[in-house]
Amino acid sequence: MDDRWTLGASFGEEHFGAAQLGDRRRTKRLVQLADRIVMHPGGTLPDKIDDPASLKALYRLVDQEEVTHASVLASSRERTLRRMREVDGTVLVIHDATELDFSGLRSLKGLGQIGNGNHRGYLAHNVLAVVAETREVLGLVYQKLAKRPKANKNETRKQCRERPDRLSRLWKDASATIPAVPAGRCQVEVADRGADILEFLDFVDSQEKSYLVRSQYNRRICLENGEETKLHDYARGLPAQGYKTVEVPATKQRAARTARVSIAWSQLTLLVPKQPRGEIRGVPLTCWVVCVREVDAPAGVQPVEWILLTNVPVECWEDACERIAWYECRWIIEEYHKALKTGCGVETLQFTTEERLKPVIALISVVALFLLKLRNSSRRADARERLATELMPALYVVMLSLWRYKQPRNDLTVHEFYYALARLGGHQNRKHDHPPGWLVLWRGWTKLQPMIEAATIFGYEKCG
Repeated sequence: MDDRWTLGASFGEEHFGAAQLGDRRRTKRLVQLADRIVMHPGGTLPDKIDDPASLKALYRLVDQEEVTHASVLASSRERTLRRMREVDGTVLVIHDATELDFSGLRSLKGLGQIGNGNHRGYLAHNVLAVVAETREVLGLVYQKLAKRPKANKNETRKQCRERPDRLSRLWKDASATIPAVPAGRCQVEVADRGADILEFLDFVDSQEKSYLVRSQYNRRICLENGEETKLHDYARGLPAQGYKTVEVPATKQRAARTARVSIAWSQLTLLVPKQPRGEIRGVPLTCWVVCVREVDAPAGVQPVEWILLTNVPVECWEDACERIAWYECRWIIEEYHKALKTGCGVETLQFTTEERLKPVIALISVVALFLLKLRNSSRRADARERLATELMPALYVVMLSLWRYKQPRNDLTVHEFYYALARLGGHQNRKHDHPPGWLVLWRGWTKLQPMIEAATIFGYEKCG
């Protein structure tokens, strides 16, 4: 599978060249705008598109009736689906949602409630496709800008279940748009505790697709011997089958660290609730639980505990470790949300109608994938051997080498290129420093652009 990054005009062409916007000239304009934004992804729209004529062209484009959130996203989505079909290994379809806050757009009507109810915006449900073995991000396969419905105190359970805008439908609705894979191929839908919805698990199982979800609810289960008990109580009581270390990512509340955990697993059956919520078949679900619990956690730190549910059989230690590795890939989508909101500044958009706002969110959501790939390519196992020119245009490699090593080189490895880019972005490259993240790489990428523009003006040959 070719993962070459063709930047500039070809980035827009690759993701948006097949967009159906009612007029080929609109598609060409969308491609050109994507090319400009990927060079300067941060800040407000005028920061991303510093040419007034191009900025006006964007405003005219999103004024067209055919230019919608769905039509802008469709071409990139089809590219992702095509790449998913080309993968020989396991494809992880990673679900997660994030709030997009547009409370400052007071003249924009129709936004939903977010946060504690005092803010307005969307709940963006995103789905990324990722190669499990390499953690390569294939693309954005689904996005829905949902609104939290207003609560109705008099609504019955049946009315709630049948309501089309019910937020608990998001996971199922997303899964319904993602085709199942042929026999012999492996594709797994991965999600955190928010997806521990029986309706979602039942739907994925009914479509003969695979899931791996972190459990949130202490559900009723039945064991192989017929005994009924509670899921979490049972999982925590399973004897450890072995121990390993896992990487715990940093959050606002904790620093990143390495944790030693015990691993246990077992087959079980999820029973049908006495008062089911959502739309389910009403049949028990056979699945496996993998229980991951930290051993000897540091004082004052909440121990790691992951109770994972999957309908992919877990028969041995290698199976259990693989399921855990799949779950650890879920953090990629959290990094994507940081790239979307912090790196690309999606919440800084200023529009007065949803019809204008939503297509630009779709455009920026695809550009955010580029920032995510800046980081991921630098961390691949082959980064120290692979030539940077296999991923980047030669001009980028030569100009960065001139800045970093004071001489033009086109033989930089991927590792050398990205650490030079990180240094340009402020990373110190000290031995005890963490590997550069997408934010520092993005800063370096932004600073590299004037060098590329100057080299383009004076001619590539003069760059050495």
